[in-house]
Amino acid sequence: MERATLLFDLDGTLTDSAPGILGCARYALEQMGKEIPGDDVLHKFLGPPLVVSFHEYCKMCEQEAQEATRLFRVRYTDTGLFENAPYKGIRELLEALRSKGIRLATATSKPEDYARRILEKFDMLRYFDFLGAATFDSSRHDKVQVLGYTLEKLGINDRQRVIMVGDRANDIDAAHHFGLRCIAVRYGYGNDREFDEHGADFTADTPSDIFKLATKLLF
Repeated sequence: MERATLLFDLDGTLTDSAPGILGCARYALEQMGKEIPGDDVLHKFLGPPLVVSFHEYCKMCEQEAQEATRLFRVRYTDTGLFENAPYKGIRELLEALRSKGIRLATATSKPEDYARRILEKFDMLRYFDFLGAATFDSSRHDKVQVLGYTLEKLGINDRQRVIMVGDRANDIDAAHHFGLRCIAVRYGYGNDREFDEHGADFTADTPSDIFKLATKLLF
């Protein structure tokens, strides 16, 4: 029997990264002389790849979206990256899951270098067997690409032994694309309407709820 595995999104699932992401989005728009949308629009940046967000929510062409992403990273690399904090109970969750023998990996649209630095900063990298993440050159950036890469690298065949944990529609959609179940977390950046529309299999209000669901479903 294959080892039980949980795949975690990062932003909005493991850490509250909103301050850094929103601050860097504003910085990029300011540098380009673009109008800065209201918080209701900026909050849509929490989850999808940056290029997609600048294109869809700021009406940029592909070239402008790429430039905005570059400018975002100018501030994010040394400052915005750490305007961030783990959610309460996350370290305890990871510790408890590991104690049950569950393999842990990430599946995040954040570039791997950023994901690694964040998890190292908050002493959480040690819990993960593998970092599934995006690339800086956008060759692997959306959640389906990242999740497919992660499953391949982990050598997973029995997808009933794998659960995706995330907070946005793209986490749910990518999980279902590969025949995985998804736990959508309510404490992140998504909402019940989004979860219902995209068919989240389960929802969790707290990290301890994730533990209860995961152990029930995988054992």
